[in-house]
Amino acid sequence: MANRILLIGTALIFMAVFLLLPLIAVFAQALSAGFGAYVAAIADPNVQSAIWMTLTIAAVAVPANLIFGICASWCIGRFDFKGRNLLITLIDLPFSISPVIAGLLEVLLFGLNGLLGGWLSAHNIQIIFALPGMIIATIFVTFPFVAREVIPLVQEQGNEEEEAAVTLGASGWQIFWRVSLPKIRWGLFYGVLLCNARAMGEFGAVSVVSGKVFGSTDTLSLAVESLYESYEIQAAFAAASLLAMLALVTLVLKAALEFSLREELAAVKRRKAS
Repeated sequence: MANRILLIGTALIFMAVFLLLPLIAVFAQALSAGFGAYVAAIADPNVQSAIWMTLTIAAVAVPANLIFGICASWCIGRFDFKGRNLLITLIDLPFSISPVIAGLLEVLLFGLNGLLGGWLSAHNIQIIFALPGMIIATIFVTFPFVAREVIPLVQEQGNEEEEAAVTLGASGWQIFWRVSLPKIRWGLFYGVLLCNARAMGEFGAVSVVSGKVFGSTDTLSLAVESLYESYEIQAAFAAASLLAMLALVTLVLKAALEFSLREELAAVKRRKAS
């Protein structure tokens, strides 16, 4: 009993010191000059530009990773082919290298003096220090999330129901939409949620390729740094509070998805038992 209390108390203290107190400090600093100043900081054109840039990047990166995650998980979970292990390794690659290194590699590839820089410049295509480069960097650092959540589900559930649908004359799209997708939907939602949270909060890779032009190529996370370095402390924490709220919403949705998944699994077990 004493050991359990000690372990629970240690976990609660750790969470309070490293999670709860910093979160409270962010909102306290953001509202230190009053709610009016908080709203004014959020309404600043440069911050609004950073918010819009963040949403734009996420709106492209998340669907791209959703499509890739479904395709990759389907290939890995359903087929045995040469290069399968290599594909799995490549999916995990963003977890093993620093996002800053990923941004640097993109500069070496698409930068003015990079491998493709001369051709891009000749065709008046700008990747680095522009929105396309920021999107590419974000896609790279976030593409494992959907695939890693869906691959185990596809491997575990097998393909018996799909084969039965084929014998009944269902088309490929009907099989995917009515048979395959419902079986992986919770993992898919969970992966998209994590992917979106990482895309909106990404800093390292985007900071390398964006140029960090405040009001032009800043995301919300980069705007926090720019405001703080400009000694606009309250405005920096106001922008940071938006990212903190995103994290809280992500946690709530994550808990809701996990609850729904547990309920569905319990219902399946009850049906099997009966």
